[in-house]
Amino acid sequence: MSREQKAVDRARKAFLTGRSKSLEYRVTQLKNLLRFVRERQTEISEGLKKDLRRSECGTPLYETLGLESEIDLAVRNLKQWAAPRPVSKSMMTISDQVYIQPEPLGVVLVIGAWNYPWAVTIGPLIGAIAAGNAAVIKPSEVSSHTCKVMEDLLPLYLDKELYPVVTGGVTETQELLKHRFDHIFYTGNGTVAKIIMEAAAKHLTPTTLELGGKSPCYIDKNCDLSIACRRIAWGKYSNCGQTCIAPDYILCDPSMQDRVIEEIKKNIKEFYTEDPKKCLDYGRIINQRHFKRLMALLEGSTIAVGGENEESECYIGPTVLRDVNPDAKVMQEEIFGPLLPILTVSSADEAIKFINQREKPLALYIFSSDNKLIKRLIAETSSGGVLANDCLMHFSVTSLPFGGVGNSGMGHYHGKYGFDNLSHLRGCLIKQLKMEGVNKMRYPPHTADKLGWARFFILKHVDFGSLGRMALLALMAVFVAVILQRYFTD
Repeated sequence: MSREQKAVDRARKAFLTGRSKSLEYRVTQLKNLLRFVRERQTEISEGLKKDLRRSECGTPLYETLGLESEIDLAVRNLKQWAAPRPVSKSMMTISDQVYIQPEPLGVVLVIGAWNYPWAVTIGPLIGAIAAGNAAVIKPSEVSSHTCKVMEDLLPLYLDKELYPVVTGGVTETQELLKHRFDHIFYTGNGTVAKIIMEAAAKHLTPTTLELGGKSPCYIDKNCDLSIACRRIAWGKYSNCGQTCIAPDYILCDPSMQDRVIEEIKKNIKEFYTEDPKKCLDYGRIINQRHFKRLMALLEGSTIAVGGENEESECYIGPTVLRDVNPDAKVMQEEIFGPLLPILTVSSADEAIKFINQREKPLALYIFSSDNKLIKRLIAETSSGGVLANDCLMHFSVTSLPFGGVGNSGMGHYHGKYGFDNLSHLRGCLIKQLKMEGVNKMRYPPHTADKLGWARFFILKHVDFGSLGRMALLALMAVFVAVILQRYFTD
């Protein structure tokens, strides 16, 4: 039996004991996870520095502060999230119990990514634990030092039977995918996502796919260009551009291009000094394979800012490309690096058309002081999320669902949305063995008279918010009794 199969079997066996269904047990595990994040900041930071040259302050800013917030939210709200959820009633169900009961799915497989390895691996795990599931955790082997920290330290804080960490590369992941899970949560690219969906289909396993795509950034003439470019530069070059929701390219009027370039250049200098290579806050490309991929994307495009690189250090400086052709290599795939193409469009109409001719992105960024224009772009395009006049920040809003649409992914998480995504929302109707007379309208022989009353009882809905529940129930009981006496007695 393989190591992967043993981990899955142990997780399944642990789930079947029922201990993860207890709200108290879930809260304990979430608090242990929070303690891990806080107590192991040094090890977490050291791993990220080795993998991505993430700065010491960058680790909490981009990884762990968000996790602390998510865990705290789940602990505070778990009782409410897990409670039965009453739903509206019709005349047919007025005396019944009708509600939705969230319940655990079972064993969840969480496959993380390397670019923000803690945020996108532990984030889904929070939802899995809160929902009462077991979870097999597969961190990305590409961020190898972080993977090792997760493998060594996470089991010291969490139930290692319910939440095993399985490491390895493609072979180990393929072995995991042979086994049945109750949900698979994957963060990464579309190519691997198709393989995961194919494997999941063999077991009819539902999947959440957090992917990416080419997220457009439209800059309207009517905006504060200085602030806009400052926020765009931050969103693009954080983590050396290796962010699934980074602005992938800029769309703007031709008359604005030179100033956009100058403003972004100014902010690059302000953020990362004259020499970003020596700046502690500017990271590195994850490995040489991705370095070579990014360098190849530059072919055929004009560099306006940056372009400095050194393969031995996996370094590519913050780069801006001007007058980019839609058919250029850099426009044929998600960039996932510090290259920022600028394409010119003559109007918002042209920008909307350009966006809609391509796959639906994970994010759409709009910079404008015109609220009507912002609402128009939202109405006439489609994307996983929309953010006006800033970049990346919607990821941190736990009251919003985060996820893609179309090629940028499916499913969502964060806060209650993560809990619901990894729960089965079970519909419950509890009736009593009384008032059998009212059921005569559905029993044969069927007549036009019975059909008329069935139509009334089934289609009539009552606004319980405007009437007292007890008074309405008493009134309906009298009404039903009269109807039954008149039409359904033998």
